Amino acid sequence: MKRTGAGVLIAAVAIGFVAGFGIDQLLTAVGRPTFTPSLLLPVLLVLLGLALVLFALPIRRAIVGAPGGRVDPFRAVRIAMLAKASSIVGGVVAGVAGGLLTFLLTRPVAPSLGSMGAVIAAIAGGLVLVVAGLYAEHLCTIRKDDDDEHPGPPSPPDLGLSHHD
Repeated sequence: MKRTGAGVLIAAVAIGFVAGFGIDQLLTAVGRPTFTPSLLLPVLLVLLGLALVLFALPIRRAIVGAPGGRVDPFRAVRIAMLAKASSIVGGVVAGVAGGLLTFLLTRPVAPSLGSMGAVIAAIAGGLVLVVAGLYAEHLCTIRKDDDDEHPGPPSPPDLGLSHHD
């Protein structure tokens, strides 16, 4: 599994930004109020990030712990994939909230403090989830061994003979 790269996160934020700005643009075009995220959203994002790091800590302890410490590879992969998905979702949420904020700030009428606060809190919650996801992914990373390049015993040389001859 490859670690989450900056390009993926930048793309997630950009897609979310365009979506957030577009949603508010469409809503105002049809005469509806702009979208304001719930104040519970950033709280849930932060709690998800905290739970993610807490899930990854036992994996890290097993990796760097006492000799003979066993790492369940399936659990490590599940948590690493959850961490990767969480960082991408956090980027999308931060991007959507950034698009919403940009839309609010480009209007001729000053936005209300309540809607600005909720949007800024959503950006912060998304960024916290990105950081927690990347950190949990780091905690689940196992050092690459030298023998990872050549797994298994060497294959015998091919002499061009077939067992069907």
